[in-house]
Amino acid sequence: MWPRGLARPAHCSAAALTWGRQGEGELSLLFVSEKCPLPRILIVPSVRQCKLELVVGSPASCMDLELYTPDDKFLMKLDSDESLLGSYPIDDGCRIHVIDRSGATLGEYEDVSRVEKFEIPDAEYEKRTDSARSFMKRSKLGQYNKEEMLKREMEQEQKLAEEKALAEAIAVGVRCEVRASGQPSKRGTVMYVGLTEFKPGYWIGIKYDEPLGKHDGSVNGKRYFECQSKYGAFVKPQHVTVGDFPEEDYGLDDEM
Repeated sequence: MWPRGLARPAHCSAAALTWGRQGEGELSLLFVSEKCPLPRILIVPSVRQCKLELVVGSPASCMDLELYTPDDKFLMKLDSDESLLGSYPIDDGCRIHVIDRSGATLGEYEDVSRVEKFEIPDAEYEKRTDSARSFMKRSKLGQYNKEEMLKREMEQEQKLAEEKALAEAIAVGVRCEVRASGQPSKRGTVMYVGLTEFKPGYWIGIKYDEPLGKHDGSVNGKRYFECQSKYGAFVKPQHVTVGDFPEEDYGLDDEM
């Protein structure tokens, strides 16, 4: 991070840091830039706090910095809090080795099963007035809005009744054409009508005339009808039109 309020020289491009872990509690950073390795007017504590703290994840006060040459030879420690970065022989390809003295171990906070969790019985949680549940009840939000929940249930029941009526008008074995918004129409034969286990509501199982489907009549291991692979599909009844639809030749057999 370039110091706030200070203009960057025109000849000095932004510096970048590429890094990789060396061992437990240790991390190395490689300076890469086009012209200027890093703002040399930064003092070492600013380098720790502005650059390294965000990458390493440990407090700047817990870092020991060591400088290595591009061919990985140790040069010196960056241990003077009054020195500018430019006072050290840092150039492109140099490596700053960060030793973390915070005591944290790699992966310590990644396994949530090792984190002690606070649990409260549901009866006690119900009595609290400062909980999310209490707020939702007072505000009549979500499942605690009885009017809204009742309205949703009625809408779902009405939608299901409409789907059922449309599905009952479609018989297994009839020819049909599927017309879905934004997709080309596809012809096939109705192979299944009714409820399914993979999604709620009524569905129409179609065996297309060409391999324009998604499966062979089975979904999630349950078979609803028989057809060749990629010839089967399920669509909502409102997208199915029954009638005298002869098979169309899409020319797919002529392709290799």
